[in-house]
Amino acid sequence: MQAHLPPVLHELRLPLRLRLWDGQELDLGPNPRVTLDVHDPTLLTQLGRPSLDALGSAYVEGRFDLQGPLSEVIRIGDALSRALGAENETAPGEREEHDKATDAAAIAYHYDLSNDFYALWLDPQMVYSCAYFPTGTETLEQAQLAKLRHLCLKLRLKPGERLLDVGCGWGGLARYAAREFGVEVYGITLSKEQLSLARQRVEAEGLSDRVQLELLDYRDLPADGRFDKVVSVGMFEHVGHANLGLYFRTLFNAVKPGGLVLNHGITACTTDGRPVGRGAGEFIGRYVFPHGELPHLATAIARMSEEGLEVVDVESLRLHYARTLRFWSDNLEAHLEQAATLVAEKSLRIWRLYLAGCAYGFENNWINLHQILAVRPRADGSHDLPWSRADLYG
Repeated sequence: MQAHLPPVLHELRLPLRLRLWDGQELDLGPNPRVTLDVHDPTLLTQLGRPSLDALGSAYVEGRFDLQGPLSEVIRIGDALSRALGAENETAPGEREEHDKATDAAAIAYHYDLSNDFYALWLDPQMVYSCAYFPTGTETLEQAQLAKLRHLCLKLRLKPGERLLDVGCGWGGLARYAAREFGVEVYGITLSKEQLSLARQRVEAEGLSDRVQLELLDYRDLPADGRFDKVVSVGMFEHVGHANLGLYFRTLFNAVKPGGLVLNHGITACTTDGRPVGRGAGEFIGRYVFPHGELPHLATAIARMSEEGLEVVDVESLRLHYARTLRFWSDNLEAHLEQAATLVAEKSLRIWRLYLAGCAYGFENNWINLHQILAVRPRADGSHDLPWSRADLYG
């Protein structure tokens, strides 16, 4: 059977063992740290010209099983695709149309999987977005609380102000802002499962008089400038390139003149916003985030500016997200047995690869994450931002 294995695989000397369906074991390098239990004989031929999408799909569909650290699995998969896969042929392609029904279905697919499943590997507040590590030594729980505080400080929240939280998730930021900064929060989401648990937590913390959460599409937000501040965390990845102008126009119309808008989201590393190469983007689009699209920072800033928002501060948190995802991946790996009782086997395979793969992607600068702070200037061009950032980091 070894004759059917592409010879170049041995030349790579990867710490990988192939355990075949008939019991044979083939080591592709010294001291194997990862074992692929191959169930489908056709996989051997495919390994001669792999892409990250093909490798990931084969695992998700049960054509092989994995033994070994997921971080090492991802590293080996990347080495295989770099050495043997096709050149990066990913192109921007046509931009998808994002209507309300399509976006609602995509959100339900990803976020309505199981609240209990997410709780296994998120922090206690269930903040499903990049954490903030001021020193790099924080626990996940500490870093998520630091992120919530960082967002609130950037928004210069004051007691009695009205905050709009677009894509409020399980309500962690909404509750924190109301509890710690004394603001009134109106949050929206398209996930019914998230909304149900978020409302339960708001009530349990006695915040129902200050936090209102609704199932609402951002396109249905009022355009009357009723909010003092607007925050959007991990939301604009679902908007789509074609709707970025509409999205930022909606945020502009929702905030009062002089008010701040903070957009926290994953951004592409290529200026044309093409998917991550060698099939990684295709895998995520097929199995994890249907219809998701990542704009480049320059595109996001351009669209914000075109809609009247003045960008006043930008911060990259790429390595913060790599560390966050590593925490999430490790947490999931530590709870695999319990996770298997909450979601289907295929879903668990998807999430194992997704979390470990994204940690690797952020570490290697395949994708980035930016917090972009903007203001809706008053008619005379004024706003009330301080003259320095000392209040954020002092």
